[in-house]
Amino acid sequence: MKVNYYPETDSLYIDLSEQASVESREISEGVVLDYDAQGNLVGIDIDNASTKVEIHRLIVSRLPASVETIAG
Repeated sequence: MKVNYYPETDSLYIDLSEQASVESREISEGVVLDYDAQGNLVGIDIDNASTKVEIHRLIVSRLPASVETIAG
């Protein structure tokens, strides 16, 4: 899973899978869910993210995985 913030467009994309997206559905204004060919959720796109989520704080709790940080 990857969380990417793009300040130039104020958008946040959460990659939930490495599978390609083949379908997208806007579930509310500026929030789009991406699905793979089997109908599995693979990503979440949030426009105007700074007004919808706390982009300055991320808490990771009890994930059974390593956490990597990439400064950008």
